[in-house]
Amino acid sequence: MKHLFRISIFLMAWFTQAQTALYNSGNLRIHENGQIGFHTDLINDGIFDENQGLAGFYSENTLDIQGSISPTFFDVEFATQLFAVLRTTVNLTNNANFISGDVLTPRDDPNSTLNFIQDAFSAGEGDANKVDGYASITQKQVFTFPVGTTDALRPLILNSESSNEFARCAYFNEDPNSPSTFAQSFDTGQKPIDLGEISTTEFWRLEGSVPSTVQISWNEASNIAAITDDASVVVVVGWSKAAGQWVSLGSAEAVGDLDAGFATSLPFVPNDYEVITFGGAGQPLEVLDLDNYLVTPNGDGINDTLVIEELQASPNNTVQVFDRFGLKVFEKDNYTNEFNGLASTGNVVLGENEGLPSGVYFYVAKLHDLDLEFQGFLYLAPRP
Repeated sequence: MKHLFRISIFLMAWFTQAQTALYNSGNLRIHENGQIGFHTDLINDGIFDENQGLAGFYSENTLDIQGSISPTFFDVEFATQLFAVLRTTVNLTNNANFISGDVLTPRDDPNSTLNFIQDAFSAGEGDANKVDGYASITQKQVFTFPVGTTDALRPLILNSESSNEFARCAYFNEDPNSPSTFAQSFDTGQKPIDLGEISTTEFWRLEGSVPSTVQISWNEASNIAAITDDASVVVVVGWSKAAGQWVSLGSAEAVGDLDAGFATSLPFVPNDYEVITFGGAGQPLEVLDLDNYLVTPNGDGINDTLVIEELQASPNNTVQVFDRFGLKVFEKDNYTNEFNGLASTGNVVLGENEGLPSGVYFYVAKLHDLDLEFQGFLYLAPRP
């Protein structure tokens, strides 16, 4: 194994003397526990699959990954000062670790994606390191697409009724009335009379053939106040290919305020819609606001857990906690002050031992005995 690793490094050094990229036209493989670091562009015109080790892409500028054959990696990490640019699809079978810099895929070429296969997942994504363009999945049912643009992570959470043979997603920080990489525009004035205003700030492109729900989040830059003055009526809307207009995709729940929150759709088939975004519709829900809370799980006996005194009036209750993107990280029926900053649910439960990252979270408290629902924010302080 060590001998093979040395040969790989030798090949990279030899090729970079003649050109600015590692060119693979043969059969290259990373064996279990093996590692290879790319500090130059990769052109893959050969076999580069069945890998079991780690491939790292490192640069103080940008790196290009291209070629006629898509490489398939087990673990991969991206650490660039600017971008790792994918001009071909890169397949992943285990973990994609975003350390620094975006993974850039061209929005005018959806066939070049970062593709997560079966059990593959991502870690470390944030506003400064994510997929700026298209990400895709193969043989997966539930997934959080780590997509965004420029300096903002804008993920979409997909929950399908069955496994997707293939699905892909990208985020666009653009007005759907004048998209830059689509052959048509999506007139926000074309909608049913009972549907409210449509966002002209952003949209997502999602493709998939399996009935699914999606969850998308908004922030201050989303300008939700331009479409409604009541965040509880926000719904997910889609441009229907059949109807040639925007239609409501329903909302199982809308949580947050005008500055931050998320909405969840009812089931729909993504391929029936060109793009999706936020719309204002319906009547305000009977949702009451409680106080905002501070949780400081440092063991001093003060604010160590989330304590909602109003729940004493309704022992039959449910408490849910969501991160700022709408990913549910905690849920408990008959809640009695259990949340202490540790995750109990989620597609990929990160930090279940060391605790969730500090920051602002949403909570929803459902008092089933009284038929009431409350929501608010909490700030989770860093653990000692």
